Amino acid sequence: MVDIQKIETFLCTAENENLTEAAKQLHLTQPAVSHQIKSLEQELGLKLFVRGGGRLKMTEAGELLLPWARRLLHDMNELKEMMSSAQDVCAGELRIVCSTCIGKYLLPQLAARFCRRYPNIKVRILACEPERTALRLLEGDAHLGIVSRETNDKGVELQEFFQDKIELVVPARHRWAERSFIEPSEIIREPMLIREQTSGTRWVMLSELAKFDISLEDLNIFMEVGSAEGIMEAVSNGYGVSFVSKLASQHLRDLGRAVSVPLHGVNMKRVTYMARKRGSAPHRPRDAFWSFIHAAENADLLRTK
Repeated sequence: MVDIQKIETFLCTAENENLTEAAKQLHLTQPAVSHQIKSLEQELGLKLFVRGGGRLKMTEAGELLLPWARRLLHDMNELKEMMSSAQDVCAGELRIVCSTCIGKYLLPQLAARFCRRYPNIKVRILACEPERTALRLLEGDAHLGIVSRETNDKGVELQEFFQDKIELVVPARHRWAERSFIEPSEIIREPMLIREQTSGTRWVMLSELAKFDISLEDLNIFMEVGSAEGIMEAVSNGYGVSFVSKLASQHLRDLGRAVSVPLHGVNMKRVTYMARKRGSAPHRPRDAFWSFIHAAENADLLRTK
């Protein structure tokens, strides 16, 4: 019989395509993860991973095993949670997929507070592409998801999670740094860094600028960067200006390396949502966290600074 821990190790390695990252998430050493993968391969008589381009890639056998592994772990967790419920103890695993920068800045703090209140619940925060969040909820791979836009999928229920401001940030020594505001038309010729196409920040930025007849083609795009941290480092080092979540820019603004400058007549806000599968069976860890996020004790985290 295949050890369930080896299946969990396989699944975590497959999701990260990296032994070191899988080891961190599983709280194991890298040799231990490597040993479990090799042991599973020996038991199955098949190679599950090959190295390529500095990362692990699944073989055809690994691809075949992946959905079965997810289903097996899902069923095992459901069994554990059902048994815990019978004892009237809120326990089990809570898997949250996140496709926004909120996952890096806010969600871990909320999850840590939640775990203090419910020490028998194990929380896992997983990165996810925005377009796959609903699918992972519907397939049962995750219990909750954090998304930066509303979805039209009727199988998913949403509640507002956090409302953040999006501001124009410039290097601390930029000529705009001392300005009380600038006009929207002034940004057209300025070198600008923007987020990738699937970014909620980018979508809000373009939606608001369109009110002033400014489109993506009108902007002087210097570079597209796939993370708020990357953009802030580039801005603070003088490579351009950008529209960034206030939460994501807070650290470098506090250090005096970047400055936010109001854009006259523009008030950009991004609403982040928490999602769960609509009409699904009761799941105590999920339902507890769904209510917990807006508890009075968390107002300090959810209040826009």
